Amino acid sequence: MGITLGGTYTAIVTPFLAAAPHAIDWPALDALVDAQVAGGITGLVPCGTTGESPTITHEEHKEIVRRVVKRAAGRVQVIAGTGSNSTQTAIELSQDAERAGADAVMVVVPYYNKPTQDGLHSHFVTIAAAVKCPVVLYNIPGRTGIDLSCDTFVRIVESAPNVVGMKEATGNVLRAQEIVRRLGARVTVLSGDDALTLAMVAVGARGVISVTSNVLPRAVSRATRLALEGKNEEARKAHFDLVPVHEAMFLEANPGPAKAALAMRGMMSDAVRGPLVPAGEATKRALTALLAGHEG
Repeated sequence: MGITLGGTYTAIVTPFLAAAPHAIDWPALDALVDAQVAGGITGLVPCGTTGESPTITHEEHKEIVRRVVKRAAGRVQVIAGTGSNSTQTAIELSQDAERAGADAVMVVVPYYNKPTQDGLHSHFVTIAAAVKCPVVLYNIPGRTGIDLSCDTFVRIVESAPNVVGMKEATGNVLRAQEIVRRLGARVTVLSGDDALTLAMVAVGARGVISVTSNVLPRAVSRATRLALEGKNEEARKAHFDLVPVHEAMFLEANPGPAKAALAMRGMMSDAVRGPLVPAGEATKRALTALLAGHEG
């Protein structure tokens, strides 16, 4: 069950063919995995929100995880996104990812149906009990509409030994600090917001699950590594150099800008599935200017 979390994990996009109905571009996915490995990232997170999990079918979801695990071939860790607002669906996706050989699963706080804190505890403990692999929780109240409190997270960790980490995306460094203060080395906190990675590492986070590293894996990996090594001045400079790019990744709904940037580099089409639409011309112009000084 063991896994050592830390470093830069890329929440990879799901490449689609340009022509409707935008089937998955499997060769582009393979090439993206290879580029990420070459860029020095620690791990891959397929089928998260950046991978457009709300608009891929369950069968596509399972095949993406299998494909990424196979292509990664043990070169980097694979943490499969398997969350759902249905406990049973999350169990099924998590079990399938475990069978596929994923190193861990990442389970997001249930969205839309807004369970109580007791409901969240039951949801995560039930999912964790259904698999043997490590489980990383993902708290992003801005998207889910509900916040997993620190008290509830502590209760979950006490009830589920294989819950080993938290992708922390509340936008609040104090929350990351509180988790580290209360749970110490028992769990690993990973930043869920590129722009906050440096600050979160300063209070004890051990890395990031990144959107920007889809486009700049080497640069993001370097910035994270410098922060973790305590090379503060170098880390600050590397982080500040990337902040405008981090911000540009959210000029429009994620992953539109990331896919636009990857399309500019000839890696895939910029196609997204509805209700999302491809990034507009103003965003593309901004990305062109920002990425001109970055090689990777």
